[in-house]
Amino acid sequence: MSKDETRANASDSDDEEDVFHDARFPADEETKLLEESRSLKAEANQLFTAASYDDAITCYDRALAACPNYLDYEVAVLRSNMAACYLKLDDWKASVDAATASLDRLEKVLPSTTTNPEASRTADPAAEAVVEITGDDPEAEEAQLQRLQQRDRTTRDVRRIRAKALMRRARARMQLGGWANLQGAEEDYKALAAMDNLPPEDRRVVQKGLRDLPDRIAQAREKDMAEMMGKLKDLGNGILKPFGLSTENFKFVQDPKTGGYSMNFQSG
Repeated sequence: MSKDETRANASDSDDEEDVFHDARFPADEETKLLEESRSLKAEANQLFTAASYDDAITCYDRALAACPNYLDYEVAVLRSNMAACYLKLDDWKASVDAATASLDRLEKVLPSTTTNPEASRTADPAAEAVVEITGDDPEAEEAQLQRLQQRDRTTRDVRRIRAKALMRRARARMQLGGWANLQGAEEDYKALAAMDNLPPEDRRVVQKGLRDLPDRIAQAREKDMAEMMGKLKDLGNGILKPFGLSTENFKFVQDPKTGGYSMNFQSG
């Protein structure tokens, strides 16, 4: 299968995800599908390590096809890994799309507003129950402790994958450039700066990005505005020509405070 076909198939599967998200398999079948998906993911990880990025994407896509669609965390991990592959291939747009898909799935597992353990308790009413060790019901107490430990593990795992996906999307947006993409990268870096689980190297990247981006965003905004004004001028000339006018009869003045433009008519 070619790279374009693989990506087209991935796009088609995205459209179907919402439709089948709530359809669940029997427990035994779910276990088999998850094992198959994880086996394919391990194979894809090896391909990534061997720098066979196109093959890794194909393998991750197969892992996605095998994975029950309602297992949001598993799907998010696969999407994030695909974003890493696209980065290696300099396919910035595909990397942004894959990372965004990963982040969307993580929101279903744990909203980004509750990514720290203390706040996550308010998102899960059952987690707020106090575990009182009385010895009266050891089995119930043990079950509750295990639930709390699982919740904390899930929180840590989600935060880890969210950080990776945000880093990958921010980098891809930086490479794409343009006003909108650079603003998006800045938003991603701000979200990352608020996290306390970043490795030192990633935190340095985030800090540098937040230092450099304001100037790049300003330059990109001016460039995009100039290109837009040029296109509007060409369009306007086409409309005004039958009336013996051109855009030269109209003077555009930029307000330095707001960045907006006003227009004044000038006769020839």
